[in-house]
Amino acid sequence: MSESTKTADTPPTPVAATSTTLPIEAPAERTRRLRVGGLMVVFALIGLALAIATKGGKATFQLVSGDLEHNLVGIPAQPVAILLGALGLLAAVAYVLRRVPTKYAGWLAAVLGVSFIGAFLCWAAAGKVFPLANQFQGTLNFATPLILGALAGVLCERAGVINIAIEGQFLVGAFTAAVVASTTGSAAAALVAAAVTGVLMASLLAVFSIKYLVNQVVLGVVLVVFASGITGYLFDQFLQADSANLNTPDVLSAVKIPLLGDIPFFGPILFDQTVLVYLTYIAVAVVTFVLFQTRWGLRVRAVGEHPKAADTVGIKVKRVRYSAVLWAGVLAGLGGAFFTVGYAGSFNKDMTAGNGFIALAALIMGRWHPIGAMVAALFFGFATQLQSQLQIIQTPIPGELLLMAPYLATIIAVAGLVGRVRAPKADGEPYVTE
Repeated sequence: MSESTKTADTPPTPVAATSTTLPIEAPAERTRRLRVGGLMVVFALIGLALAIATKGGKATFQLVSGDLEHNLVGIPAQPVAILLGALGLLAAVAYVLRRVPTKYAGWLAAVLGVSFIGAFLCWAAAGKVFPLANQFQGTLNFATPLILGALAGVLCERAGVINIAIEGQFLVGAFTAAVVASTTGSAAAALVAAAVTGVLMASLLAVFSIKYLVNQVVLGVVLVVFASGITGYLFDQFLQADSANLNTPDVLSAVKIPLLGDIPFFGPILFDQTVLVYLTYIAVAVVTFVLFQTRWGLRVRAVGEHPKAADTVGIKVKRVRYSAVLWAGVLAGLGGAFFTVGYAGSFNKDMTAGNGFIALAALIMGRWHPIGAMVAALFFGFATQLQSQLQIIQTPIPGELLLMAPYLATIIAVAGLVGRVRAPKADGEPYVTE
């Protein structure tokens, strides 16, 4: 064989890809990146504009609630705000120009979010005292029922059942907890009763969606309307007429964990809480472990992705779905109890105010993962608490816009993230045994 033939027949040696080489980007992914990147750049520019407009010298942050003399930290408001604004803009531009691998893109979004919030707080607190400890405490309070509701949604949807009825489960849980706590004086009985009513609502969802194959979205909306109607009727007929005996539950007392509760700043916020908040911590850990480290969790995920294949290997699809939905009812019922015995101290009609639907948004933002859902719920809790804090320090933003801010933040976050998440493949699809 001639030398020229050898050269022609020998395939070219591939060029080794360097560690900095980025994979070829699909057109759809590129379109999405530019859309999300444009939104990031807009927020970065807003943060930078706020930084430039910051006036008032120092921004002072209160680190411990109720102690204004010894727990204040002051920073130069405008220089720090400009630095944070520039950092956020750098992260947004890096995302748009695709200067980092896709798997690290979420970190750029996180950097932008922290930078934007930091610059905004510097602008809002310039020349004032911002109660930072109250901000984080309120974040946890608002996020607790959302976390429990989002975990309920994770269990249901991982098993293939859409749970639009979280709002209804919140309502019946809140109502039952208020009545039981008022009549028995027992917080434990109130929590158990709230969990039971959450399961009862979940059983309606399970029976009609799994056995009778009712459209799960429509069914969820109907259950929410049913819960709103029945709790509103019972409130008008009984609680309002005898509120002293039926609607005066004692709010759960905080229980400080030794040593952990003494950690500076975060100790009082995280480890000087009510039993219900501690149950929320445990629920996140347990749901995460059960879903991804146990046989039952594997079966739940299997029937949510491919129920026919699961049935083929002997998994009882409907039984697994029933169990997942009912356990989710326990979590949602406890989430509803937080509104009365964990925070407000009484029940009012429709007092959950759409938080069940926000829990669904947290579920989507968290990519149907317990940890992600928790982070998304904390994000909404932070936005909700922030609007009330800004009203207290009299920020020059209209009150109506501040009230809209948490919901706008949730819509923007979901719009930015929903394009790259995928629900379980069989989510919302009834299974009929052949």
